[in-house]
Amino acid sequence: MTRNRSWQEFTPDRTPRLQQRSPAPQPPGQQHVKVQRSSRGRGGKTVTIITGLALPTEQLNALAKALKVATGTGGTVQGDTIVLQGDRVTAVLEQLAMRGYRSRRSGG
Repeated sequence: MTRNRSWQEFTPDRTPRLQQRSPAPQPPGQQHVKVQRSSRGRGGKTVTIITGLALPTEQLNALAKALKVATGTGGTVQGDTIVLQGDRVTAVLEQLAMRGYRSRRSGG
């Protein structure tokens, strides 16, 4: 009888299955998007934070890139929020409205 000398943490039939679902994409008009300006926790630097987007990761990254190009700033995607450098709330609201999103200014 031959023994398998390689180590395996999980056998193929007992492999744990992690289900990571992207949120179901909703039409842009049904999403309630909030855009706010913040400088908290960033060393006094002002950023524009966009929340409430229920998009898969690929579409969220594509929207972030389009907003960065349209506003001429840098930014990143952190989880399900988009963070853009600088106070670009008005420009972001205009861009989201052009794309059909229902967006509103949040905060002061």
